[in-house]
Amino acid sequence: MSDSDSHRLNLSAARASVGVAIALIGVKLWAFWATGALSIAASLADSTMDLFMSAGAMLAVHYAARPPDDDHAFGHTSAEDLSAFVQSLFLIGAAVGLVTSAVTRLLASTPPHLASEGAGIVAMVISMAFTAALVIWQGWVARRTGNRVIAADRLHYIADLLPAVGSILALVASHLWGLWQLDAVVALLAAAVLARGAWSIGRGAWDALMDRRADPDILDGIARIADSWPGVRGWHDLKTRTAGSRVFVHLHIELDGDQPLREAHDIGAALRRAIIAAYPQADVIIHKDVARKAPAAP
Repeated sequence: MSDSDSHRLNLSAARASVGVAIALIGVKLWAFWATGALSIAASLADSTMDLFMSAGAMLAVHYAARPPDDDHAFGHTSAEDLSAFVQSLFLIGAAVGLVTSAVTRLLASTPPHLASEGAGIVAMVISMAFTAALVIWQGWVARRTGNRVIAADRLHYIADLLPAVGSILALVASHLWGLWQLDAVVALLAAAVLARGAWSIGRGAWDALMDRRADPDILDGIARIADSWPGVRGWHDLKTRTAGSRVFVHLHIELDGDQPLREAHDIGAALRRAIIAAYPQADVIIHKDVARKAPAAP
């Protein structure tokens, strides 16, 4: 996939996220006006925070796609890692908030009063339909492009989806059987999923910001390509770093020092194209060194 195609997909997912956040705010404003339920008000506040996070993610995706310049010779893709890391911190905070609210509700001396169940269920079903469609689209884009910002944005919408399911179940269970505790139990499960995902995304973004090497599978794949490439007598100093969805690769190859410069260049250029074909997210620099000659037989 080309950089332009990847950027187009990432930007479409980010814009869809902002659009869904605005739609959810509208739906929940109507539900709050119709019911006056504080649970709907809390969900409305959460969607408002989602809008700010999604807008920030969209700006990060747009900024990361800027081409290299004099001040940023390797491009701007690290903006994706910075945004994803900040989002992971917000997500962990949201998980802590969910746990606190759920435990407080479970330990309350009197059960919460849930009213206007019908209007609340309608609002939650509509919001779930919007959210589920967005989560499916973002998941597809994140798998195609490897963008951490989209993955983090998708995670916090999944975290919204799970409590929405719990809210519907709690409204139904409370109305029919008085089982108000179900809402808190679902919130605890959602918090666990949210915290686990936030930790994974935050760790990946932190590793990228600290110039951690690429995935070992990528390193092994590049080594196999270099080992089998015609004209390459050896290689060394394979170095990689990640920035956003990009992987920067530096590789020294050892060539016959007696061959013409054009042939040496063609070997290195063909190897670079092969690595990029195998790993389209890679930015590859090949250094050419003269291979040591085998010692003459005595």
